[in-house]
Amino acid sequence: MKRAEDRFVIALDASTAAGSVAVANRGKVLAEVTVNVASGHSSALLPAIDYVVEAAGAQRDALAAVVVGSGPGSFTGVRIAAATAKGIAGALSIPLMAYSSLLAAAAGAATGGGETLVLFDARGRDVYAACYRFGAAIENALGPSALTLDELLAHAATRQISTVTGDAVVRHRDEVERALGIPVSPPHLHAPRASALLWLAEQWPELGRVDSAAGWEPDYLRASGAERIAAARERAQVRA
Repeated sequence: MKRAEDRFVIALDASTAAGSVAVANRGKVLAEVTVNVASGHSSALLPAIDYVVEAAGAQRDALAAVVVGSGPGSFTGVRIAAATAKGIAGALSIPLMAYSSLLAAAAGAATGGGETLVLFDARGRDVYAACYRFGAAIENALGPSALTLDELLAHAATRQISTVTGDAVVRHRDEVERALGIPVSPPHLHAPRASALLWLAEQWPELGRVDSAAGWEPDYLRASGAERIAAARERAQVRA
């Protein structure tokens, strides 16, 4: 039974290997769990949802909204998180809210006074990237974009960046620190957190509002690996 004072909101993200699910009531985070979704997104995400709902003292029919990280990142993870969030919104007839997973990572790592640069691994020297400044409003200085690391660092050198985070800095840490002259954030801040999505939904609800949950799609930014391989084969056949 939903009480009048209850406003439970659930958030989830699976754009990186560290998936996250959290539940809040009127802006207060009551439960959050981080799970390894690298090898089995759906099998890890669904039990995590059940766990945080129970740990928060809520029931599914008491949820008032669902918030999802819209990518970019792992194509499979983003797709499954989006489908799960849309399924919850449709089954319970509640609003769906969506925020960039890059923005969620920035929100969890940002420090005052400068811009926060976020890099997600897109294989090799490719990255998904965005740059934000938080204040009375969120200023978006870059992206979200799919770039090479060289393209990103050339752009970032012109910005006033105070924080660098994201799972791509694990692979490119030394190069990023040399290019920008600042240390990257600690490893526990690299992944987008569901609690950060809940904070964004509380602070900037209009930014994440989705008019039609059924018609909404996440921000992949580029095709899946299988689609890119198929396209490359088609181009090779045309040239032959």
